Amino acid sequence: MRIRRPLRFALLSLGLLSLVAAASFITYRISQQIGITELQAMGRHRLDLYATSLEREIDKYAYFPSTLGLEKGVLALLDDKGHRNVTTDVNNYLEQLNDRAGTLAIYVMDNLGRVIASSNWRRADSYVGEDLSFRPYFRDAVESGNGRFFGIGTTRSEPGYYLSSALRDDRRTLGVAVVKVSLDQLEKSWSTVEAPVLVGDENGVVILSSVPDWKFTTLRPLDERTRKAFDRTLQYNQRALQPLGVREIATLDYGARIVRMAREKQEMVSVYPVAGQFLAQSQPLPGTPWTLTVFSQLEQVNDISVIRTIVAAVTTTLMCIVGVMINQRRRHLEDRLAAREALQKANDELERKVQERTADLSAANEQLQDEVAERTRAERTLRAAQDELVQAGKLAVIGQLSAGIAHELNQPLAALRTLSGNAIRFLERRDETTARHNLERIGQLVDRMGVITGQLKAFAHKSSGRPSPVDVQQAVSHATALLEQRLRTENAEIEVDFPEQPLYALCNAIRLEQVIVNLIGNALDAMAGQTQPRVEIAAGRSKTMIRLSVRDHGNGLTADVESRLFEPFFTTKEAGVGLGLGLAISAGIINDFGGTLVGGNDPQGGAVFTLEIPIAADSNSSSKP
Repeated sequence: MRIRRPLRFALLSLGLLSLVAAASFITYRISQQIGITELQAMGRHRLDLYATSLEREIDKYAYFPSTLGLEKGVLALLDDKGHRNVTTDVNNYLEQLNDRAGTLAIYVMDNLGRVIASSNWRRADSYVGEDLSFRPYFRDAVESGNGRFFGIGTTRSEPGYYLSSALRDDRRTLGVAVVKVSLDQLEKSWSTVEAPVLVGDENGVVILSSVPDWKFTTLRPLDERTRKAFDRTLQYNQRALQPLGVREIATLDYGARIVRMAREKQEMVSVYPVAGQFLAQSQPLPGTPWTLTVFSQLEQVNDISVIRTIVAAVTTTLMCIVGVMINQRRRHLEDRLAAREALQKANDELERKVQERTADLSAANEQLQDEVAERTRAERTLRAAQDELVQAGKLAVIGQLSAGIAHELNQPLAALRTLSGNAIRFLERRDETTARHNLERIGQLVDRMGVITGQLKAFAHKSSGRPSPVDVQQAVSHATALLEQRLRTENAEIEVDFPEQPLYALCNAIRLEQVIVNLIGNALDAMAGQTQPRVEIAAGRSKTMIRLSVRDHGNGLTADVESRLFEPFFTTKEAGVGLGLGLAISAGIINDFGGTLVGGNDPQGGAVFTLEIPIAADSNSSSKP
């Protein structure tokens, strides 16, 4: 007994330590994974915000260079038809335009690359007379009509973003107009956020950053050929371009990386940590060869994981101690009860059996009631989850459309800026007819923007789910309107075949539009790469049902894909493009309407999806749903 008791205590202590260690390790790993996942989601959101702000800042000045071709004085100066005072008039005009626009400089070059007029013509370091034909933005404008370039000025060593546009007449290129824009204000707004961000160009050089010390460093080593090209174009005005010191530690999903920044002395104080371990997430910037990267600090995730690990270890230890105490008490009580039961077994046997049977019946009754209540709660939870999943599907469609909507709104906004500026100029010239035409055009653009945002707002509205008579053709029109930008971008054509008499289905309009948007989007995905994709939408009716079919002209469905079409989380798209829930959600919506959704291959080629919805009782009426 003296030997067994210490051995048992040692084994119990070893088991307790092993359990605490396992719980601590599992808690740390799970907590760290959850923290990194949350940090990734936050980083992707920050990437979208930074990319949108940069694109908006650049697009404000996108039309400036080309508008200089509307000035007769500029064209006369380039065509050498003006008087001697034409140069002075153009210089004054560029100077006033530069002051009003808030740009760094606006200047005009002839077709040989020599600056003949500039907004800074009064300064001692004016650009007038300089030969800038070696600059890439000049060559790009002459060759393609427009140029974009980020570099450091050779005259004042001032970094900026150059937007250039060729100025032509009916016969030839007369010269090039250039607008130099400062992005310092954008960088200052970035410096107030919670995580450092930078923009690297196609050479891996950091051209924008919320951390001043990171600017004009390199994300990767530069070869000798690239450095010679910099010396020739003076893109960075012979800056040293030292390495930033980013070392990759691990690679995660969706292109995320865990990196370490060198703990070197910073020349300027930052509002957030700029050294240590970070979660780096990058994405390309549309329309530019640049890459935007956000660095999210991992120190907080590690600290939280350590705290949770300590809590888990302490909790596990307390639970084990309580368990041991309960076990000891239980054993003590069992010994006492065993002695008592040995004396009273004969007298209490019958009473015990009666009590056990009564307890079993009571427990069975309570269990049955609990199962009924649990089933009721499960049905309510399932219905709520389905509604939220439908809404999430709509928001996912809106997320896919957001880039197109933003582009659709950016064009009218830029046109509004130009038209309003021209209207002021025409009013100053007392040309009221042209000014009135500009104001009417502004009103049309505002109405167009209202239609776009109104459609998106109506689609995002959370549906009540109550069925009512819905005009199927009108639902198709609303769905194609939401996809208008994508259809125009992909040069896609929608062919609609509806009978003359309106078709009214008993369903919910917003949910039906979501299903149609999903089916058309899938059809366009199936025809990716075609020069002119075509989607056919046809509708008809029977005695009790309305049939709507959506057909593409792609490669069709394989047998394996066709058998798993409506399986949740099954998708043929690339990783990160879709979750495989679109068709599953759509089938659930149609089933709620009392209808069906099936998919297959059309005999003439391509895939076709057909949905049937109960016809509304007042289908022949002319009332709107």
